[in-house]
Amino acid sequence: MTPKWIAPVFLLAAAYDGLLGIAFLFFSGPIFQSAGVPLPHLGYVQFGALVLLIFAAMFLRIARDPAGNRALIPYGAGLKAAYSGVVFGHQLAGGIPAMWLPWAWADLAFLVLFLVAWSRLRQAAGAGRSAHR
Repeated sequence: MTPKWIAPVFLLAAAYDGLLGIAFLFFSGPIFQSAGVPLPHLGYVQFGALVLLIFAAMFLRIARDPAGNRALIPYGAGLKAAYSGVVFGHQLAGGIPAMWLPWAWADLAFLVLFLVAWSRLRQAAGAGRSAHR
């Protein structure tokens, strides 16, 4: 049985990454300007924004059927580990603009939730297989 909290977590992740993707795709100039950070080449920002939109679609798919899409969860966890790891790594190595830190903390929280969800879904699948023997 799928724990009831898992689908809302992935729905929240879809909204979170989707909104960030849209914001950076269409409003990157004002976002960087308000943070006092020079805007890199727009292509870098647009690529990252589109990656977020792709993952948002995947998170929405997981939210619709967490047990059926359990195999996708490690990819989402990888995204969250990559982002938070890069940001916190650069922060420890000498600094990174503060605008990136709140999202790194949010991604770290999502990473933990994704790993717990993946584990619970694996346990539930194992229990279901045991019941059919």
